[in-house]
Amino acid sequence: MINLNEEILLKVQKPARYVGNEVNSVIKDKKDKIRFAFCFPDVYEVGMSHLGLKIIYHLLNEREDCYCERAFAPWPDMERLMRENDIPLFALETKDALSEFDFVGFTLQYEMSYTNIINMLDLAHIPLYSKDRSNHPFVVFGGPCAYNPEPLADIADFFVLGEGEEVLNEVLDLYSKFKKSNASRQEFLEKVSEIEGIYVPSLYEIEYNTDGTIKRMVPKKETYKTNIKKRIIKDLNNSFYPEKMIVPLTEVVHDRIMLETFRGCTRGCRFCQAGMIYRPIREKKTEKLIDLADKLIKETGYDEISLTSLSICDYSDIQNLVNKLIEKYKESNVGISLPSLRIDSFSVNLINEIQKVRKTGLTFAPEAGTQKMRDVINKGVTEEDLIKSVRSAFELGWNNIKLYFMIGLPFEEDEDVEGIADLAYKVVDEYFKVPKEKRQKGLNVTVSTSSFVPKPFTPFQWFGQNTMDELYRKQKLLKEKIKSRFITYNWHETPISFLEGVFSRGDRRLTKVLVKAWELGCKFDGWQEHFDFEKWMKAFEECNIDPHFYATRERSLDEVLPWDFIDVGVSKEYLINEYKKAEKGILTPDCRQGCTGCGITKLLKGGKCFNE
Repeated sequence: MINLNEEILLKVQKPARYVGNEVNSVIKDKKDKIRFAFCFPDVYEVGMSHLGLKIIYHLLNEREDCYCERAFAPWPDMERLMRENDIPLFALETKDALSEFDFVGFTLQYEMSYTNIINMLDLAHIPLYSKDRSNHPFVVFGGPCAYNPEPLADIADFFVLGEGEEVLNEVLDLYSKFKKSNASRQEFLEKVSEIEGIYVPSLYEIEYNTDGTIKRMVPKKETYKTNIKKRIIKDLNNSFYPEKMIVPLTEVVHDRIMLETFRGCTRGCRFCQAGMIYRPIREKKTEKLIDLADKLIKETGYDEISLTSLSICDYSDIQNLVNKLIEKYKESNVGISLPSLRIDSFSVNLINEIQKVRKTGLTFAPEAGTQKMRDVINKGVTEEDLIKSVRSAFELGWNNIKLYFMIGLPFEEDEDVEGIADLAYKVVDEYFKVPKEKRQKGLNVTVSTSSFVPKPFTPFQWFGQNTMDELYRKQKLLKEKIKSRFITYNWHETPISFLEGVFSRGDRRLTKVLVKAWELGCKFDGWQEHFDFEKWMKAFEECNIDPHFYATRERSLDEVLPWDFIDVGVSKEYLINEYKKAEKGILTPDCRQGCTGCGITKLLKGGKCFNE
């Protein structure tokens, strides 16, 4: 156990990040337990806002033979003191060094956190490369970015592809037997690779063509599987969900109860990786959600419930759910919040119910400024939908509207970028059409644009990302177009988006770039104040790798992609067809209206999609 003395904690910005002992954290006897460190490669406030951490943490701690603890990336002030005082990275619950654990598991939520992973392993005195580990923990990766595992292939011992609740218990069952045997580390890796949803990169080699593209992936033994299928929870309603959650001792990003209503999405937006990889849609019943809400409020003391999903208003019983929660908790002043709303599913009655307890800002995501582009990305909404929705909001007293868009989308032209400003102006105009006695004073419309990054397993995975110069030009075009005092324009930094594009579609040759960038001082790359683009470019140069090969290069539809060996259930033929439809601006209907043939039913082994 590490002695984290008061003298050190008094020298850092937020000591609560490192002390643990929060309400509902799990304290166990660690003796004879399988020890699993759930590591979030960002600062405590971000990691403790992640629902997946809370689910897996409590799921694993339900096991008598397992003790799951948490670790986060220390902020630079704490890291400096840890290195000066030879304090290895530790878990919050026992303060034991991560090197003492059986598993060190990282969730991959964002490509720009990869250097933090390397830094955390180094702080924990765990060798960076899997080939150099012997009596060390197994380093495990999961989460959405694991669907292209290759940039971290030489670092990982293995990846979990799919929903962790479905597969981790099988891994731990196997490990329990492994601990009692005299089997080698390599034998465990070979055995764990037989579990569906597990990928062990060291069991495979990659052959390349002379132009740098991938020729093929070659298993080192004929018995190793060449197709890795993601794992799916079929019955979400009866799957594990914690009835208590850790209450942080300091403010975190999402400081409220998160109530997961369903997984998956039926919309089929062509830019959206989550909408593809989390298929099929599976819902929890309203009664189950209300029961969970009741238990979580009692166990946490929170006064706000956030209903979470990819598209919350698509929950089939959303009106009834919200009404029942409002009615149940109105006297105790517990508020209900909804994440970003689809502008076609905005319900006046629904939002009116929510505002009775607590009114917050409203966020809509039109994604594109023109109908042409909304059809290209298969957004399936119109300008009329947005105007109707914001007018309803203004009439109900909202005066703070946020609009999210992307620039750099496939087939985008300048008039499409300018259309973002035009749409924002129309929202402002709609506010002034509402009678003064009905509207709230002080309008503020915030327009935010992110730079589009092509992602694996989407119809746009072959698209060449816009260059940084082109994205800068489009941002400038939009800034010059927006002159209203009622509109605020925010944009995402282009160099960060460029690097995100490199690693989102990269291969295992990028591992050495990650390590080199870290050696040059790169970490917390998702934080603008710590991001150093020049160091990244130096890392690529020293490794003799062209980042544009990964980010801005257009792929042919028959190119072997680094993630082609993974089966997420959505077929490549479907994605190719969607890419071609995007080029022509042809819409694909919501699959709640009827099966669109994405292929997900093949993974369900007799299970059915929502609409069947």
